[in-house]
Amino acid sequence: MEGYWRTDDDRNAVTFGVDLYWLPLGAGGHSVRLNGKAYEAMVAAVERRSVCDLYHSALEVRVAEGTYVIEMTPIPDAYPERRGVVGVGAVGARWAGRLRIFRYEVRRWCGGAIPDVAEAVDSPRRLTDDPACARALLDLVPSVPLAVWGRDEMGAGEMWNSNSLISWLIVRAGMDEGLVALPVGGRAPGWRAGVAVARRS
Repeated sequence: MEGYWRTDDDRNAVTFGVDLYWLPLGAGGHSVRLNGKAYEAMVAAVERRSVCDLYHSALEVRVAEGTYVIEMTPIPDAYPERRGVVGVGAVGARWAGRLRIFRYEVRRWCGGAIPDVAEAVDSPRRLTDDPACARALLDLVPSVPLAVWGRDEMGAGEMWNSNSLISWLIVRAGMDEGLVALPVGGRAPGWRAGVAVARRS
């Protein structure tokens, strides 16, 4: 099923389903945004193509008991139970993960919120209305690979990051990731890594 951009009326009318959000890289933080622009400019020069806008993805999953937010983020504090954290991984290198600043968390947060969702572009995009598919995706979250962020430990041909988490879940839940459309002129680094690793399973 091809994703479509949902209106507020659609959101209020649908009880079950999975929605994808595209958030500009570094939304709400100038440092990450500037570093992302520098990274994309370098990659675009190497690949001899135009510079793209970079996006980070997150999901909202609606099931009978409520709405869950699925996302990979930095760790803000020492209270993971407040955010439905189901896994933690290292950033940059496994040895660096001994420090909280170099760790990320995977959230399956019932009643949670996507930070800076107001900056999302062409979002939300409905991926499925199937309650069984939504439930299957939720159940998969704790089993996502906790690879090192920013590295290609699994030989997927691309670094592992927040987009890898989302694409891995979409493929493993049985949805067609090929129908997921990025905003015009956008790129989602790490997306192909999640797809490649999910298909191996």
